[in-house]
Amino acid sequence: MKDFFYAIQDLFVDVLFAPLDWLRTLELENWWLANTVSWIFVIIGIVAMVYWMKQLKIFNDNNEEDKSISSHSFL
Repeated sequence: MKDFFYAIQDLFVDVLFAPLDWLRTLELENWWLANTVSWIFVIIGIVAMVYWMKQLKIFNDNNEEDKSISSHSFL
């Protein structure tokens, strides 16, 4: 049973986290190159937020939302 857990440890440490180890060593040489993944995620987040806001504006302009105070029947 111990070998099973050591196999899981080897999988994560030696295989799945290898790109993260490479980024850690790269950060000492070039900060910009090491953080391109973070910048890509930030750009994707900004684009998604702009898209979301545009969709909300479309629905707001069409007056499709029920904005009455007692919108639920139990109120």
